[in-house]
Amino acid sequence: MPPAGWCLLWLGLVLASVCASLESAAPSNSTTAPLNVLLIIVDDLRPSLGCYGDKLIRSPNIDQLASHSLLFQNAFAQQAVCAPSRVSFLTGRRPDTTRLYDFNSYWRVHAGNFSTIPQYFKENGYVTMSVGKVFHPGISSNYSDDSPYSWSIPPYHPSSEKYENTKTCRGPDGELHANLLCPVDVADVPEGTLPDKQSTEQAIRLLEKTKTSAHPFFLAVGYHKPHIPFRYPKEFQKLYPLENITLAPDPQVPAGLPPVAYNPWMDIRQREDVQALNLSVPYGPIPVDFQRKIRQSYFASISYLDTQVGHLLSALDDLQLANSTIIAFVSDHGWALGEHGEWAKYSNFDVTTRVPLMFYVPGRTAPLPEAGEKLFPYIDPFDSVLERMEPGRQVMDLVELLSLSPTLVGLAGLHVPPRCPVPSFHVELCREGQSLVKHFRFQDLEDDPSLRGNPRESIAYSQYPRPADSPQWNSDKPSLKDIKIMGYSIRTIDYRYTVWVDFNPHEFLANFSDVHAGELYFVDSDPLQDHNMYNDSQGRDLLRSLMP
Repeated sequence: MPPAGWCLLWLGLVLASVCASLESAAPSNSTTAPLNVLLIIVDDLRPSLGCYGDKLIRSPNIDQLASHSLLFQNAFAQQAVCAPSRVSFLTGRRPDTTRLYDFNSYWRVHAGNFSTIPQYFKENGYVTMSVGKVFHPGISSNYSDDSPYSWSIPPYHPSSEKYENTKTCRGPDGELHANLLCPVDVADVPEGTLPDKQSTEQAIRLLEKTKTSAHPFFLAVGYHKPHIPFRYPKEFQKLYPLENITLAPDPQVPAGLPPVAYNPWMDIRQREDVQALNLSVPYGPIPVDFQRKIRQSYFASISYLDTQVGHLLSALDDLQLANSTIIAFVSDHGWALGEHGEWAKYSNFDVTTRVPLMFYVPGRTAPLPEAGEKLFPYIDPFDSVLERMEPGRQVMDLVELLSLSPTLVGLAGLHVPPRCPVPSFHVELCREGQSLVKHFRFQDLEDDPSLRGNPRESIAYSQYPRPADSPQWNSDKPSLKDIKIMGYSIRTIDYRYTVWVDFNPHEFLANFSDVHAGELYFVDSDPLQDHNMYNDSQGRDLLRSLMP
């Protein structure tokens, strides 16, 4: 393939995505009371949930939400690391527009004074509130969670948050450690509570106060789990006996994986219990028994998270707000549990970019509850027999987290901002993602199948930066100044195609004529993306067919 073809292919596919479908906002609800919005953001959660077909995971409360929601089976983050992903979907701009690939800049001064989802709702008469980890704390949100732009009142952070990475994990030696695996007795930890429990309690307090407000609310609740360390109430470990825990189906580094594509999960290696394993860097495998313990704790953290979501949604019901509140549930990116020999995010594979995404819209995705009826009664994941709940409606099209912004705006009946020009650095209010509102017009889609679109035309883009062609100490989270290579990845219904190209961090320019490595995976025959066909004859045939 001629070198210039990479750039033409990338730009051509981007433009095709931009023009792929005609969109319009949801019908205005100006004649009725505006709907509230509850946005639940979860940290590092891949689709390991019952509603996504995982038969091991106990997530009854999230599954119950899914049963009343429209669930997107193939939603993808734009970069598999917390700060860039959150800034991307909360502004509706791609990382190449926010110019945030690390944790060390604030987009309003670094790239453009872009509007955010809560800011737009605030400017349209909503009381906007933030609880927990919504924006990433630190420079990337101006040390203020983007206040006062995005929020009507100061954002809330749980006081116990500061203990997450401290020595609060009691090891077999009886001493406290800063471990990766950290099941705790909640009564013994500092303050006798955990961050996500505090966030749920604060969110419920705010919901109670909205009952006397004359304004609709936009409440974003950000949960920490299942982000590392796996610090959760120890009783949840009992839900996942080690003998029931299987290993990743592909625990080895694939032979055809370019070194630049591998992340050496350096943050995991810094935990005391992992350091004690004396692993070689970067490819040293974790012992099998410890692999099972990591997976056990990740799953236990999900069930603990599920209880917090359950208490929050049950309170929404008790306050009779379920019939007037849109609920969106999303994760910022996924997490590898041994797949490709990796134990983190920081890549372009499906396991790190594919995320759960669902929307409950009263009266549209589920009938309005009758007087006294509860849509979201709390379900105890420890019940010996749990009824398996299927999701309501499902969408198989590939979608991007960029779509969160225009979709929430459209579902609330507000005017959906226009498409962004290219480039859009000086445009404060526009969107780079397409609205998903058309998927909620169930009757229209059933009456006219042509409106459904073709899943084969849907595309999702992701990207990830690297400091070098081979794994090194900062390969997972390079600072902007150290980025030398950018991996641009295109996911279609048939394949994932990635090129790793030269990148200039001073000018924010990718040179598609300087390709360091490539990946091509056919997902029908290789769903785990283990067999790189980039240099295979079959791969070359596909790449030639993609050329303009």
